[in-house]
Amino acid sequence: MNTSGAVKASNRRVLGASLVGTAVEFYDFYIYATAAALVFPALFFPKSSDSAQLLQSYATFAVAFFARPVGAAVFGHFGDRIGRKSTLVASLMMMGVSTFLIAFLPTYAMVGWVAPFLLCLLRFGQGFGLGGEWGGAALLAVENAPPGWRARFGMFPQLGAPSGFIAANGLFLILGLVLTSEDFLAWGWRLPFLASAILVGVGLWVRLRIGETPAFQKVLADEAPSHVPMAEVFKRHPGALVGGTFAAVACFAIFYLSTAFALGYGTTTLGYSRETFLQVQLGAIVFLAAGIIAAGYAADASSARRVLMAGCLGTLAVGAAMAALMGSGSLLLIWAWLSLALFVMGFVYGPLGAFLPSLFPARVRYTGASMVFNVGGIIGGGLTPVIAQTLANGGGLAPVGGYLAAAGAVSFVGLLILRKTFSD
Repeated sequence: MNTSGAVKASNRRVLGASLVGTAVEFYDFYIYATAAALVFPALFFPKSSDSAQLLQSYATFAVAFFARPVGAAVFGHFGDRIGRKSTLVASLMMMGVSTFLIAFLPTYAMVGWVAPFLLCLLRFGQGFGLGGEWGGAALLAVENAPPGWRARFGMFPQLGAPSGFIAANGLFLILGLVLTSEDFLAWGWRLPFLASAILVGVGLWVRLRIGETPAFQKVLADEAPSHVPMAEVFKRHPGALVGGTFAAVACFAIFYLSTAFALGYGTTTLGYSRETFLQVQLGAIVFLAAGIIAAGYAADASSARRVLMAGCLGTLAVGAAMAALMGSGSLLLIWAWLSLALFVMGFVYGPLGAFLPSLFPARVRYTGASMVFNVGGIIGGGLTPVIAQTLANGGGLAPVGGYLAAAGAVSFVGLLILRKTFSD
């Protein structure tokens, strides 16, 4: 790439592959999150109170977060030993097959406890696949970046998050508008899961057209790959593991509070229709993309660490404003809070694509970056909808806002202790 910003065809393919593949993966992940808030409570769990069914549904949502570090360890091992490209293809297939099969699940009324068991099993498969996805996509981008462009290249896999969210919630919104509530509950919710097969096909076609990254090629040329990348990461880079994990907490907390939890809370406690609240969220998600892009440019101009720390401080402010805006009774103010939260998320999420891989040398980078991101996901996102719903049931939105602020503080502390980075 020259100083005018012209991008070579090879770099365009790399950036397209990192964006498209991640968008497909996150589409799969988010259609589950949306369905967990809207339809799974009634379909996959025994009838009780609406709140109890929602909490049980959110519990299955958490299963994937505990599967993600397992996937990170497995895919990271092969990504550091045999290469980024083939590992990314395998993670996409795992995620896609698991999502597609959810479309064919029987409900609780049909088979009883078997229904939530199968749902949890496929949810585990989703998390296992996604555990290997993000780290590989981030490495694909940043290990091909020219000097001075790491954060801007690293923001492309991050842009898969708003892209996948728009596709997932947009499709649910369209189905809600064209189908009756009865048809949507009976069979319409299955269509987004079926559609994932098409998107996975597109993602595979894009990823099969790219080559291996220069950094991994250099590792193979200079030395033998690590025999057990996970053991090497734990032995030689414990500080990066702890600090990187904490650094990733805020982005997960802010995202799942402003999407999965907000959707469930808005359509139950606040009483808005499903279609109305989905439109509000779709109007807010564009601010996530704007935040990611702004943070990418700012990180290359200063440093990813500084931008992430500024985002953590912004997270504290977003948490403090949650109760006043989300509980205001005004749809406009609810949209304003969601937009602000997602814009700030861009600053605690966008630079992670460049920052977390830089904490580890190239020989164990796939494993290290994947582990810190996905373990951070357990802490910041896995149980967040359940915890937030429980806090809201007991004390309204104020303690939920406090929970979000605490997540921002955890990430800030993690960033404070991280100093050493690798530029290869």
